[in-house]
Amino acid sequence: MFIYNFKVNGSKIFKYFFTGIVLLIIVILIFVSIKLFTGAKNNRNISSCMPQDDVSIISTKNYTNVLKAVHENIDNYVGVKIQFTGYVYRVLDLTDTQFILARDMIISSDFQYVIVGFLCEFDKAQDFKDNTWVELAGEITKGNYHGDMPIVKVTEMKTVDKPNEEYVYPPDDTYIPTSGVL
Repeated sequence: MFIYNFKVNGSKIFKYFFTGIVLLIIVILIFVSIKLFTGAKNNRNISSCMPQDDVSIISTKNYTNVLKAVHENIDNYVGVKIQFTGYVYRVLDLTDTQFILARDMIISSDFQYVIVGFLCEFDKAQDFKDNTWVELAGEITKGNYHGDMPIVKVTEMKTVDKPNEEYVYPPDDTYIPTSGVL
């Protein structure tokens, strides 16, 4: 006959339990770190603001998110090619080759709006009158207009009809300032 003596040692149980908890925390930290770093790599390929094509098309829905992201992180967007629609808007201190490709952004429930847009440079800018709706393609550069400013160097520009959705809205809740490329 065999008799087993089983003795419970409180300090041994605590040591095993504590060691198990520490190992579990280490495994969780490793797992989270791997997910964090691989997620950051994958996030460079995905942008909530603009698609990753050769020419990024800015729509009415993402217009202000893109505008805000580019203005906050100019250096990260230099060289990005974009295409979008707006109307020609000029202020007094712009040169003959400069204009703002503007949209009206609704800021209140009673349809009060402000004009927002990208500063653009185009050799044939004088061919387009103020308030003319145009579609353009160009490349974002860094310039100076009362401080550092993204400037779109226009490569193509044509007159278009006023879109059905002529107004844009402030950046939405999904807007996240980025320092990565679009």
